[in-house]
Amino acid sequence: MSTALITGASSGIGARTAALLVERGLTVFGAARNTDAVAAIEGVIPVKLDLSDDASIRAAVAQATERVGRVDILINCAGYGEFGTVEETSLDAARQQLEVNVLGAVGLIQAVLPGMRDARHGRIVNVSSLAGEFAAPLGGWYHASKFALEALSDSLRGEVAQFGIDVTLVQPSYVATDWHDTAMERLAETSGDGPYASMAAAMRRYFSSPALARQMSTPDAVARLIVKAALTPHPHTRYRIGAGANIAVAMATLLPDRTFDALTRKQFGYA
Repeated sequence: MSTALITGASSGIGARTAALLVERGLTVFGAARNTDAVAAIEGVIPVKLDLSDDASIRAAVAQATERVGRVDILINCAGYGEFGTVEETSLDAARQQLEVNVLGAVGLIQAVLPGMRDARHGRIVNVSSLAGEFAAPLGGWYHASKFALEALSDSLRGEVAQFGIDVTLVQPSYVATDWHDTAMERLAETSGDGPYASMAAAMRRYFSSPALARQMSTPDAVARLIVKAALTPHPHTRYRIGAGANIAVAMATLLPDRTFDALTRKQFGYA
């Protein structure tokens, strides 16, 4: 495999992953709205991409395939967190969350699969989250998007294995990027006032705490894991990273729902 297309390549985890893939000798197309930032990464070919626009998705894949013939590795790394209560989050905001985190990723998958099938090999890496394994209050639509990406990846894996194509998920926990700042800004806008204000304030305090900052993975560590998922000959179906990630998933799976709810309330400091 020699050609990779990665979304979210203008900053954070996506930018670091793109740079690492170039270091490994791949031809790398970095897709993002901000192509100037992508162009600043040495060796990465910038591609304009709006994940909520079908035409932009098709054009991004066409740009890569016209230049190199096909995409061998697709890494869906772009995404954001729409935080706020289920009651107060507008359906327009919910639709946008699903457009970017789910439908945009699937649109890219659909666009690259014909070339991968013809070549009888390929790799799709979907960057999900521990938020795709269990849900907590105030992030329902973000969790919904990651649950959907997990399910679609599982279905896709069984469909395309016959063509020599692997599908794998990377599930980071907390990562030291500005993702959390944006998510908490959306939370404040949506639920910072009104009946859920105290919950929103508690979550914002939690995400700004020095204790949480010490638990966060670095973007470089997550990027290295994504590169492993993309290049290892026989990938796992899922790769997790973050302090206590496997324990958290086990607790969500094994504990009674209301017990897990109580632990979540305690973790975030809800009354």
